[in-house]
Amino acid sequence: MLRILQIADDAGATKVVAWEGQGSGHVVNGVTSTYDLAMQAIAAGRSLAAQIEALGFGADIDVELAAREGRIGLPISHPDPAHFIVAGTGLTHLGSADGRDKMHKAAQAEDKPTDSMRMFLSGVEGGKPAPGQIGAQPEWFYKGNGSQLRSTGSDLVSPSFALDGGEEPELAGIYLIGPDGTPFRVGFCLANEFSDHVTEKGNYLWLAHSKLRQASLGPELLIGDLPDHVEGTSRIRRGDQVIFEKPFLSGEANMSHSIANLEYHNFKYDIFRAPGDLHVHFFGTATLSVSHGIKTEEGDVFEIDAAPFKLPLVNRLTVAAAMSVDVRKL
Repeated sequence: MLRILQIADDAGATKVVAWEGQGSGHVVNGVTSTYDLAMQAIAAGRSLAAQIEALGFGADIDVELAAREGRIGLPISHPDPAHFIVAGTGLTHLGSADGRDKMHKAAQAEDKPTDSMRMFLSGVEGGKPAPGQIGAQPEWFYKGNGSQLRSTGSDLVSPSFALDGGEEPELAGIYLIGPDGTPFRVGFCLANEFSDHVTEKGNYLWLAHSKLRQASLGPELLIGDLPDHVEGTSRIRRGDQVIFEKPFLSGEANMSHSIANLEYHNFKYDIFRAPGDLHVHFFGTATLSVSHGIKTEEGDVFEIDAAPFKLPLVNRLTVAAAMSVDVRKL
């Protein structure tokens, strides 16, 4: 399976690298970024693989060495991060409602389905529509723009006011809007949709606040179709100890919504089809350490890996210094 990475060479210049997942990767000629490559492919009416073949290859790159040396950046970036929209959907995976439902029922006196469970069940019933049909719309949230995204090896910085900084191991789709407003899926990557679950637990209407956090993307952009079944591992290291380790499942076989349905309900809004914009869309997860009683601490290291991705996504949790925000009258 073809993968695209952005790797810094010995001089610090970013190279677009095509990699089959083993052996050496190959620098793609004629482009300086994955964004540039995707724009060229759209203009030429080619697939990414065909555009790479047309451009040809330069030097070989030892991808695993680059990973060990910390030279792999985000798999894609926008020249203007304000035009890289970061959003996602929740309650999209089989089993994803259980932890959320328990969290919100704890504050609910009546024994009736929570909004979380009702949202999940609507996806189970109508989240995988027949071709040409519109399915149930999922929960949706906004996380910010491209300035919020971090690569593997970078710190995930929790705001000083946050009540929690917790991992969410999942897959994400990367999209580029073509000149005529058509969304093109560039590929899929591993992701950590970092969130504040304690704030969310306090009041479900604070979900939007809990999601305005950084997030990280894995090093590889997987081109083509995603396998129906993806199985990975999410773990947290604290010093020399692994304090949390659980499997997570993704891919449509483990989801209550089809990816096409999630894509439709994101891009049905005109504002998300502005030519030249990039989008990353997090598809959700059913595995959270907070659901198992884990309280993360500054210095903890999140590790996420999953086949068919070859390289893990690794980030350390840090906390930002407190700062005041003063609004002035003009």
